[in-house]
Amino acid sequence: MAGSALVLAACGGDGAVAPAQACAQQVNDTEDKLLACVTLDGVLAHLREFDRIAKANGGHRAAGSAGYEASGAYAEKVLRDAGYVVTRSEFGFVRFDDLGGSVLRQMAPLPGADFAHEVMPYSGSGDVTASVTALAGPGCAAADFAGFPAGNIVLIERGGCDFSQKASLALAAGAAGVVVYNNAEGPVHGSLGEGFTADLPVLEVSQAVGRQLAGTPGLALRMAATTRRERGTTFNVLAESRAGDPDHVVMAGAHLDSVLDGPGINDNGSGSAAILETAVQMARVTPRHKVRFALWGAEEIGILGATDYVERLEPDALAKIALYLNFDMIASPNAGYFIYDGDDSDGIGEGPGPEGAGAIEKFFEAFYAARGKAFKGTDFDGRSDYGPFIRQGIPAGGIFSGGEDIKTADDAARWGGTAGIAFDPCYHAACDGLANLDLAVLDLNSDAVAAATLRYANDLGGIRGASAARPLQSVRAAAYTPPSDIRPRHLPALK
Repeated sequence: MAGSALVLAACGGDGAVAPAQACAQQVNDTEDKLLACVTLDGVLAHLREFDRIAKANGGHRAAGSAGYEASGAYAEKVLRDAGYVVTRSEFGFVRFDDLGGSVLRQMAPLPGADFAHEVMPYSGSGDVTASVTALAGPGCAAADFAGFPAGNIVLIERGGCDFSQKASLALAAGAAGVVVYNNAEGPVHGSLGEGFTADLPVLEVSQAVGRQLAGTPGLALRMAATTRRERGTTFNVLAESRAGDPDHVVMAGAHLDSVLDGPGINDNGSGSAAILETAVQMARVTPRHKVRFALWGAEEIGILGATDYVERLEPDALAKIALYLNFDMIASPNAGYFIYDGDDSDGIGEGPGPEGAGAIEKFFEAFYAARGKAFKGTDFDGRSDYGPFIRQGIPAGGIFSGGEDIKTADDAARWGGTAGIAFDPCYHAACDGLANLDLAVLDLNSDAVAAATLRYANDLGGIRGASAARPLQSVRAAAYTPPSDIRPRHLPALK
């Protein structure tokens, strides 16, 4: 699917080309025609606009910010100009800001050492100097805090329950502050969630730092955080085809917001741009089923936009959603080709998703196999915008090129790249700009976005055993039990 910036767009797969003028006029109702017109240049045009917007708005496109507003307005114009019915769905949320100046410093037995740390999102403010008690248990029950000296700082290992549960129990036990350390290599990337309102400073540190602190007798720390939590409003962008059976809706989505620390060009400008270009090039298609594209707000702070959307829908409207396709980070610079493991064929982590999720997984497997690309499953844990959909028994699927996890030697042998560093070394950082993309991966994965959307827009075979003539309401997987703690991939559940 690579193409000349001026004249030609290459078709992913057979090397055929289509003149740009033809793409502006033809009906891309076959995979070959569509992939010839969903070009790398077209996707990059959207990414360059997102990058320009971030640079003009403080370096980010976070929910509730001017950068997000401009990103949403751009997406709305692209989709409206393509002929879709476009709506903006607003919702409230709690905006969190780390105002800087946080501290984690050893005061005893020998003062002066400063430790690398992050302020956990939705932490309260505070400046505390106190002795440290390392908790023996996971901090998920009041009994874990039995005998805890009130006024101390508590050191807790990640695992077993939500961060907010640990922090709330620590507060109830009289803790003056909380330091959470990881139970695996790499950063915690946690969040207390917008429901946490206590004025309790909560910091997060690596596993190595946490073990060092836990192993220091007579430890006292100074910990400080200055934060702000306030109500705000943001929105989702939804675009629907004018044609297609409204009783069988095929949804494809990506989150539009970035974190506060960077422009979010891979995470998740890449998925958003592929959705936009797919929508543009499918605009002249008359789909068999209604197609609804979604660009979600506030995913980075708790999957808020997709959750708000799903929770507002009436049961009949929910029942009409045949499936949801999710595209969150598809151009990581040290990439892998991951497919959501909807049928739990890997037997890792959460169990299978709703009936039909396995069929979507197999579609992407066949897509990569036909192009000679190795692929691997990634746990179907609901920690991106598909989570609220699978909670309702709606089948979902998608692809992922890797985030903050470290690429192993086996992964490097499978896909190339560099072992021992993250799939995306600029994950949630200021360097997640246009240089933080593998263009070949973006090229192929944008094809995958387009191919899957077109396929299911016209053919629901394998999805919960339903045919286009059979009401989806009658085949809803009512017995499906979703993961117990659906949180963003960026904000892992503590298990």
